[in-house]
Amino acid sequence: MRAMRVWVAAAALAACSGAAAYADLKSAMAEPDLGKRSKLALDNASAALKAAREAYNKGESEKVTELVQEFVDSVNLASDSLRATGKNPRRSPKWFKQAELSTRDLLKRIETFQHDMAFEERNSLDKAKARTQEVHDELLLGLMEGKKK
Repeated sequence: MRAMRVWVAAAALAACSGAAAYADLKSAMAEPDLGKRSKLALDNASAALKAAREAYNKGESEKVTELVQEFVDSVNLASDSLRATGKNPRRSPKWFKQAELSTRDLLKRIETFQHDMAFEERNSLDKAKARTQEVHDELLLGLMEGKKK
């Protein structure tokens, strides 16, 4: 009996975690700490990409388009938040390095998702992939560049 309750609770938690994992962008925008805001935005981008893949597998192309736009908005929010901190990424790398690692992971996942898509539909991710690559390159350059001369 106890095992059954635990199983039911675990199933309910798993069902709810899908909806809870897909945090909306508004909660990230409400975060006053800009570093944490960038992390929340990138977490949202990851969740949106996962949801887009699930929607694609179900054949819901309109939902995929919405989720890809949510992904791009999340990456933009993360980039803007880190830029708004006014900090030098080389001197205060915490949030910048974390964002660089997250964007690198997102790029790999977008690439995989794009290869799993039908050939005709692959261009729908080009904008998201290009923007994520731009943000990743900016972060990496900020972390790696030396003293300004």
